[in-house]
Amino acid sequence: MRHVLATILLGGMLVSGAWAIEAETPIEDPAQKALYDDLVHEVRCLVCQNQTIGDSTAPLAADLRREIRRMVVDGKSENDIKTFLLERYGDFVLYRPRFKVTTALLWLAPILLLLVGGMTLARVVRRRASLPRDVDADENPSVAEKPSP
Repeated sequence: MRHVLATILLGGMLVSGAWAIEAETPIEDPAQKALYDDLVHEVRCLVCQNQTIGDSTAPLAADLRREIRRMVVDGKSENDIKTFLLERYGDFVLYRPRFKVTTALLWLAPILLLLVGGMTLARVVRRRASLPRDVDADENPSVAEKPSP
C-alpha cells in the first residue's frame, strides 16, 4: 500500500509542471505565431531571471505570455511590444537589450575584457623574455636537478 501511495505522490510531483501549460487556442497566422515564439524566447522571466518566459512556469511569466499573445493577435509590431515591455519593466526584461548609453558597458564589456586580457598576456610575455637566463642550467642539465638539503 505504501508503494502505491509513494508512486502516486511521485507521479503527481513529476506532472505538476504540466499543469502550468496554458490551454489557449494556438495562433492561426504563421507570421504572428513566429513573432510570438521569438518574443517569448527573448523576454526574460522577471521572477526566475535566468529563464525566458517561454521556459518559465512562474505566474508572472504566464501573465507576460498572455499579454504578448494578446498584443500579437491585436496586430502590434515587434517594436511596439518591446517598447511596451521596456517602458513597463526596464532594460532587464530583454536578454538582448537595445544598445544605448545606459547599456553600452554591457555590450562593450566582452571586447574590453579581451583587450585587457591580451595586454596583460603581452606584458607578462615581454617581462619573462627580458629576465636573465640561467646559463649554468642550460649548459649542464644536472646542475638544475640538484637535490635540496
